[in-house]
Amino acid sequence: MHRRTRLAPAVTVSTAVTLVLTGCAGWGGGPSGGGPDTIDVLMVNNPQMVDLQQLTAEHFTAETGITVNFTTLPENDVRDKISQEFSSQAGQYDVATLSNFEIPIYARSEWIAPLDEYVEADAEFDQDDVLAPLTASLSGDDGRLYGEPFYGESSFLMYRRDVLEAAGIEMPAAPTWQEVADIAAAVDGVEPGMAGICLRGQPGWGQVFAPLTTVVNTFGGTWFTEDWEPRVDSAEFREAVTFYVDLVREHGEVGAPQAGFTECLNNVVQGNAAMWYDATSAAGSLESADSPVRGLMGYAPAPVVETDSSGWLYAWSWSIQQASAKKDAAWEFISWASSAEYEQLVGEELGWSRVPAGKRASTYENPDYLAEASAFAEPTLAAIEAADPNDPGVQPRPAPGIQFVGIPEFPDLATQVSQDVSSAIAGQMTVDEALQRGQELASDVAERYRERDSG
Repeated sequence: MHRRTRLAPAVTVSTAVTLVLTGCAGWGGGPSGGGPDTIDVLMVNNPQMVDLQQLTAEHFTAETGITVNFTTLPENDVRDKISQEFSSQAGQYDVATLSNFEIPIYARSEWIAPLDEYVEADAEFDQDDVLAPLTASLSGDDGRLYGEPFYGESSFLMYRRDVLEAAGIEMPAAPTWQEVADIAAAVDGVEPGMAGICLRGQPGWGQVFAPLTTVVNTFGGTWFTEDWEPRVDSAEFREAVTFYVDLVREHGEVGAPQAGFTECLNNVVQGNAAMWYDATSAAGSLESADSPVRGLMGYAPAPVVETDSSGWLYAWSWSIQQASAKKDAAWEFISWASSAEYEQLVGEELGWSRVPAGKRASTYENPDYLAEASAFAEPTLAAIEAADPNDPGVQPRPAPGIQFVGIPEFPDLATQVSQDVSSAIAGQMTVDEALQRGQELASDVAERYRERDSG
């Protein structure tokens, strides 16, 4: 067990915004300005964080005497608020949820504090147990650690084993995208209302371009070359996007241009899609006790073309604002929330399917967790361990990232291009038209970086 260093009577956690059972949050609340044993945490309102909020007072606060005030917001809103707060170094929030996209960028700007000294002084935390790709992706250019993962994920192919078996189809151990397309065509409509595959089509750098950029990578494409040449209208990029758009148009879900992660999850759960390529974290919902498809799913590696693997890497993680005056208390909270001890607590109190997994090797040796997650635990671990943000394609890259390019301009760039790709999925423009406009946008970004490097 990861024992805390301070003990005190239980204190009620102050909740900054009202949460409903779906995990949505309303506006309101804010930093408390409390004493030295009170910290303010700004976090996304994902279900795993909602669980954390419910468990903190009774366990962390009761053991340490540190009161935690949470401000929770939807993903787009929390990203904006964290950016405003940390860029200004207002110091109102001590801890925030950042991903492996933001952390290296924020570290470069000195908005977040390095954690190495805390890790070295806290042997019970066991940094070596954190999966190596996550530790690497949460480190800065200086090699220091700036974040600890709450949960991590890669991507893989989820499919209905019973549907494929009934059609006489065997999923390859390491499928290619063409094999996936052939299977999608074969099972499309084999059951009433069932599409061959569900793929995100909703605009957004973190929606359609999360899976689509991994397809671009394995088809041999890239957003930028190592020396900042934009390649959005290259033959490889065009081939990948054309393949994706044609696949989802011909054998994908109804309403694909508006479908994101949640819509595809619902489609699979409701029996409206035979396959789905997306985040490994989705498997916990598919295999939950109340899921209609529990026990019917199979899990295969992310499909490939030219690369050996193509799964992405993502982690919602904790970082400490550099301006925080309460870094020691902030680390105590982070070391608890990211610990194996906390995973055990969630499993025992809320159920093992709700454990924020995907970050520690020991999770995948825990018999209690494996009893609940045996169908997807090994494929998830294999996908995360195979992910290489520094070398995700067939050519060197100018910045790290698999499903994104690790530069501040990428969210705006990819979101604009995604709007045209979604229009192509809707049949409102061609892929060539979408990527021609995307190349112009990427050229503007690339020019700034070439000027910087030449200067």
